[in-house]
Amino acid sequence: MSAVPIIAFFNNKGGVGKTSLVYHLAWMYHDLGLRVVAVDLDPQANLTAAFLSEERLEEIWLLDKQPNTIYRCVQPLLRGVGDIVTPQLEDIKPRLALLIGDLLLSGFEGHLSTEWPGCMDRKERSFRVISAFWRILQRVIKIHVANVILIDLGPNLGAINRAALITADYVLTPLAPDLFSLQGLRNLGPTLFRWREEWQERQTKNPVVDLSLPPGTMRPVGYIVLQHLQHVIRPDRPVKAYQRWIVQIPGIYRQAMLNLAANNEIASIEEDPYCLALVKHYKSLMPLAQAVHKPIFHLKPADGIVGGTTQSVQNAYQDFERLARRIVRNCKLAKQSETALLHSSAKN
Repeated sequence: MSAVPIIAFFNNKGGVGKTSLVYHLAWMYHDLGLRVVAVDLDPQANLTAAFLSEERLEEIWLLDKQPNTIYRCVQPLLRGVGDIVTPQLEDIKPRLALLIGDLLLSGFEGHLSTEWPGCMDRKERSFRVISAFWRILQRVIKIHVANVILIDLGPNLGAINRAALITADYVLTPLAPDLFSLQGLRNLGPTLFRWREEWQERQTKNPVVDLSLPPGTMRPVGYIVLQHLQHVIRPDRPVKAYQRWIVQIPGIYRQAMLNLAANNEIASIEEDPYCLALVKHYKSLMPLAQAVHKPIFHLKPADGIVGGTTQSVQNAYQDFERLARRIVRNCKLAKQSETALLHSSAKN
């Protein structure tokens, strides 16, 4: 396990609000006093688009040639002319930084797929390619003096996500209360178990003594259920048609992600210790927040907040603060991070 906790948000089913969760939790941990780096390892780069304006994205992707995207950090490996490059982080706030995503990262997929079996043959290049994300994140931690790293990943079980997930200490799983999300969960757990075992075997074959390798911990610490518009009549009352999916989540999570028997004594999802939160949609706030590149709990009257939506903003802050603290408890973050967060009341 790394000295600074690395938390990956992952589900191979898309449309479950994963990127929005990473974005809002990065801001919340910042507000609570931690030094945070949000890492965009999804080739679609949606997390990057949430943080940055289109003008800034154009400047970075089209005009700037500095190693300020994840793709540019691994580009020498792709070309076979060197190793990783130390990243230049995008400072969002003094305590909040972004490792910028890049649509070109998809070009790394084939290399990661090819070099995975090469590790079994003790090939140095294979280990350098597979460990690239891990070694970049270790440099990120030092650059930003980070307390916590949050990783956003794409919704698939490809080689990029495998290389990213073996860097993670903890894996949080966003879910939607529907058939597709639960089917994805059934597939996700066994895949993580297999990747963990395969990486543990490969670690023993590292031919380079001083090459830092990811631990491959990938400890599942819980799930977060996103209630979209079609799932609710009122924000606190799921539609009956989706209730049957919600009640199945605790048992399926235990079986698929933890390799445990379902606990039939759990009366409701709210009682499940692995359910970190049931997150509301905040349908009236999200478009406003996206337009001004802010988390919904930072919206002000100047952003279009009027009337009853003011209370919704306050509720959103409370919801995400509660979730952030719950994650701290479940993940057992580094002692200094946990102390700073649990005793902080700062709302910057």
